[in-house]
Amino acid sequence: MTSNSIAIKHVGFLTPGNYPEDDPHRGLEETLQLLKHGEALGFNSAWVRQRHLEPGISSATAFLAAATQRTERIELGTAVIPIGYESPYRLAEDLSTVDVLSRGRLNVGLSAGRPLHADLIGPLAFDGDWESHDFSHARVIRFADNLKGHYLGDEETRIKTPFGPQRPRLNPHAKGLIDRIWYGGGSLRSAAWAGQNGFNLLIGNVTTGEETDEFFVAQGRQLERYRNSGGAGRRVALGRVIVPFDSASLATRKRYAAYAAGRHERTLTPQGERRTLFARDLVGTADEILETLYADPILPHVEEFRLELPYEFIDEDYRQILHDFVTLIGPELGWRPAALQPLSPRAGDVRSLESGY
Repeated sequence: MTSNSIAIKHVGFLTPGNYPEDDPHRGLEETLQLLKHGEALGFNSAWVRQRHLEPGISSATAFLAAATQRTERIELGTAVIPIGYESPYRLAEDLSTVDVLSRGRLNVGLSAGRPLHADLIGPLAFDGDWESHDFSHARVIRFADNLKGHYLGDEETRIKTPFGPQRPRLNPHAKGLIDRIWYGGGSLRSAAWAGQNGFNLLIGNVTTGEETDEFFVAQGRQLERYRNSGGAGRRVALGRVIVPFDSASLATRKRYAAYAAGRHERTLTPQGERRTLFARDLVGTADEILETLYADPILPHVEEFRLELPYEFIDEDYRQILHDFVTLIGPELGWRPAALQPLSPRAGDVRSLESGY
């Protein structure tokens, strides 16, 4: 029975895009097929991580450009691109191109701050003194400004092109993409900043413990801070790691349970200097998972949900998890799958997507 306090309208899934180091094509192709499969199941959106120095998607932009040609309806997203390694202008060009190829289905999730592995990648990614490089939120603002389509120079500024003199601006101009920027928030400061600057908010199963050791207390305060800082009315997507095993084999169920048990200890106390808090992975039958979700104090305050797939699993596992979620869990949260048949938006009609937004 659906909880009366929960009304999820939009459901996406986040996939890690893993691959064997000796056969990256196989894993990347499986992930492209998984996005297509998720679209057929009726998911509203599919998100990919961007990870460096690991056997996973290192360029969300390049990967999603390919995904635009394998899918027609499902929204595509990055969760998230660490902008510290990126040029705000060049990233805006690349993602605008992806959005145009997708006919307006792209969601851009970003994070700021000193990115992971900076000591190793910094000397390779930047010229000169990379340690004094700007890793602040200002890079996200510059990225967003580049998407606005403003002309460069003054009204008289023209550049020579094969098409004659042109007023210069970032091309292609992806109208509407600026409204589909998301910030990966995990602290009071980042949540407030996202709200103040009009960005959508991604929150998940990892957050920062500020004056509390309780995960849900910390995340609830962040969501409240976001909305009180200007985020009211913006999109918020909540992520949780969910592994239903109703249709899985007995051996697979045991493997899933061992996975959850190996990650349980980190949920008991804050981790590290930043006091990182982890939510418990939801592994079990659909009924057991729903019981926990109904008790999740954050879920009633959002309309968008993101099913986060674990890193360590294989393609067959991911398909089984998506199937069980769509058939046994999602409808009990008030959600209904999108139209199962792919849609073909008319040229220029970039928002004719059955996402409800």
